[in-house]
Amino acid sequence: MSGARCRTLYPFSGERHGQGLRFAAGELITLLQVPDGGWWEGEKEDGLRGWFPASYVQLLERPPGNVRAVLLGFQPALALTGALFLQQNLGSSSPSKKHSKENTITINCVTFPHPDTMPEQQLLKPTEWSYCDYFWADKKDPQGNGTVAGFELLLQKQLKGKQMQKEMSEFIRERIKIEEEYAKNLAKLSQNSLAAQEEGSLGEAWAQVKKSLADEAEVHLKFSAKLHSEVEKPLMNFRENFKKDMKKCDHHIADLRKQLVSRYAAVEKARKALTERQRDLEMKTQQLEIKLSNKTEEDIKKARRKSTQAGDDLMRCVDLYNQAQSKWFEEMVTTTLELERLEVERVEMIRQHLCQYTQLRHETDMFNQSTVEPVDQLLRKVDPAKDRELWVREHKTGNIRPVDMEI
Repeated sequence: MSGARCRTLYPFSGERHGQGLRFAAGELITLLQVPDGGWWEGEKEDGLRGWFPASYVQLLERPPGNVRAVLLGFQPALALTGALFLQQNLGSSSPSKKHSKENTITINCVTFPHPDTMPEQQLLKPTEWSYCDYFWADKKDPQGNGTVAGFELLLQKQLKGKQMQKEMSEFIRERIKIEEEYAKNLAKLSQNSLAAQEEGSLGEAWAQVKKSLADEAEVHLKFSAKLHSEVEKPLMNFRENFKKDMKKCDHHIADLRKQLVSRYAAVEKARKALTERQRDLEMKTQQLEIKLSNKTEEDIKKARRKSTQAGDDLMRCVDLYNQAQSKWFEEMVTTTLELERLEVERVEMIRQHLCQYTQLRHETDMFNQSTVEPVDQLLRKVDPAKDRELWVREHKTGNIRPVDMEI
């Protein structure tokens, strides 16, 4: 695929890679390297080269005119909003504002393309049900009338996974305690003197039964030790590292969202100020039609300057808002993909250690079986007739039987 061209879907600052390629949405890039791992190397039209996330671009498999339909994301929507304010600043009327409102919609301070007028966006990772594609909007809180951010839902899932992992490690800890107590009781029972007087081949088999308990106790002690070192401890260590990663993700995205809300509030304030300045200018223009005077003309010039300044302020606020939203968008993609990776890593790690648990169980069962095999062998050799012969030979008192007395 080297040599192919692609178009950027979203802006990228290039800060997350030592040789990152900075670009805005809608730029053309020629691919130089496309290795596995999610990062590609490319060259922009101005000759700059660098690396960028593969999910931020769309390969040009069709003519640019058709590709444009899948490139309309947050940034084009913001550009339309900016165009509206520029038109207002130059004196455009309400139809332009209506046109913009038909193309974009703002929900909880985030600007989205209007679903009825803008082309459907292409998923960043089609067919994968990736976190980075499905958690941009806020969701109504089932517990109340508020809303929960999509990213917050992802965090809640991760925190639940962390709690489940903690409970799994506690479960294994209880299993270890049971094994240790069981081994202790087996060892104690093996020292019991009950039936120690049994003789012969049955007595030998009975002694082996008691010895097998001591052997089995040793097996279970080893099993509990391996459970601790190979299952419980790795689960706890991974959980602590997972917790640190989660904190970094949580605070960073929350701060960016707060900044976005602040920028949006500034835009609304500037929009209101512009409306007031335009209304003042319109009123003074009407006064001019009624009565022409130098004072009225001066008032109109002053009102026009204030209106122009208000428009400039609004454009500046919109630009800052767009920058904040682009930064939030970029970090949301990166962080949700990181959460996705952490979740896969967590599940795979638990799966591997549970497999280790079952393997240890199989081994323990095999060792337990080996402790009773000598017992089985001796039990098969128990021979009451032979035992009787040996015992009689050792303890006989005479083999001459009594006879009748003679007169």
